[in-house]
Amino acid sequence: MSDAKIRRPRAETPKGFRDYFGAEVTTRKAMLDKITAVYHRYGFDPLETSAVETVESLGKFLPDVDRPNEGVFAWKEDDTDWLALRYDLTAPLARVAAQFRNDLPSPYRRYAMGPVWRNEKPGPGRFRQFYQCDADTVGAPSVAADAEICAMLADALEAAGIDRGDYVVKVNNRKVLNGVMEVAGLSGDDKEAERGIVLRAIDKIDRLGPEGVRALLGEGRRDESGDFTKGAGLNAEQANVVMGFTTAKRETGADTVARLRELVGSSSIGLEGVDELEQIAALLAAQGYGPDRIVIDPGVVRGLGYYTGPVYEAELTFEILDEKGRKRQFGSVAGGGRYDDLVKRFTGQSVPATGVSIGVDRLLAALHAKGRLTTDTTGPVIVTVMDRDRMADYMGMVGELRAAGIRAECYLGNPKNFGNQLKYADKRHSPIAIIQGGNEAAAGTVILKDLVLGAQIAQNATLEEWKDRPAQVEVPRADLVAAVRRMLDPN
Repeated sequence: MSDAKIRRPRAETPKGFRDYFGAEVTTRKAMLDKITAVYHRYGFDPLETSAVETVESLGKFLPDVDRPNEGVFAWKEDDTDWLALRYDLTAPLARVAAQFRNDLPSPYRRYAMGPVWRNEKPGPGRFRQFYQCDADTVGAPSVAADAEICAMLADALEAAGIDRGDYVVKVNNRKVLNGVMEVAGLSGDDKEAERGIVLRAIDKIDRLGPEGVRALLGEGRRDESGDFTKGAGLNAEQANVVMGFTTAKRETGADTVARLRELVGSSSIGLEGVDELEQIAALLAAQGYGPDRIVIDPGVVRGLGYYTGPVYEAELTFEILDEKGRKRQFGSVAGGGRYDDLVKRFTGQSVPATGVSIGVDRLLAALHAKGRLTTDTTGPVIVTVMDRDRMADYMGMVGELRAAGIRAECYLGNPKNFGNQLKYADKRHSPIAIIQGGNEAAAGTVILKDLVLGAQIAQNATLEEWKDRPAQVEVPRADLVAAVRRMLDPN
């Protein structure tokens, strides 16, 4: 068969996915190292779980969907179990906590990071694979565990490079919302579907605004693309009760709590949630976390159905320009809460748990917007190849540099065109090219070409500056490592 008739695959990423290259990966790792250092300081241990779980293990707690086999990438295994890529890091933790409950300490404190996958409609900035960084405590019923997670989240954001004043951690309690729903006539098993729609609607208030949320509380809403989302079907009186909850925030935490007490009326579950919010506020205040960092805010509900108590969200408060050049706040980069019933699915026994998840890509975008990404993108020192028969000599230079802790590589492409070697070094953002031709080898020297200074000279350096530090020097071969170090750090 001729080449013309061979059907070759298209070299493109699937819709909703993307590739990450050197600097992006390095930047992400540097940020995660700072965050996990905070988690480690708080006494949390790392955990890595499988990317694949059974659909039964993942359960029905998927974002924005109601059926277990929707929203995930799933396939059938051996005509028995359905398997799926994990859609978050919390459901796998619940499985681990149940599977290894006799071996793990209780409470069990762990942090985890890695990609998750959601089979949802992709859009601008919305991908089907993205990174999360979580920290959870399993086995601690006290709201002190929730307060600790909120404090740790604030510390992690600051460690990553978000200044105090540029973020706020908002805290609420799903028990309070359950009390409000009870007042609105939405309690009981027969109202579960409506409650789910209400939760997801309130969770979108920052994006949709009060009018959009009210539409979802009623018959439904049609978005700009023409897609229609079915609403909860509440009447005007019920919708007013729910909307009152979303606007309950007052000037102080105490005033907000007082307003929430009014809204939940005599609901016992609602009053329990209000009491827990008061306890969390007191515990945080005792540690020095004031309203400049963490606040009580009824607007936070979190859309996932498994939350059972306190919920929290980290919002970045500084302004950026959207794709149309309009100013807007950056928005949420992390969220979490208490999920006391998730492990119970496996064990039949209630196991208290609480945790938070940071959207890694969102936080990276925020740091980029603030100009806080300082990852070194300098490439390796490049040893060029002037004579392919002397490859062992060039590899020897590379070995010496690496042994001295200097990032280095030997040019492994076709060495015939020396200009291409320098072009390669330029693409690699290499600071130095090392050159040794036959004459230099005979003289026992090497040439070090300062590619950074050379580029500056080509642009705007004066003759005096060039004389003070020429872009190319010849040094004895025995002084290679010391000379490279001096050129990399002239100070």
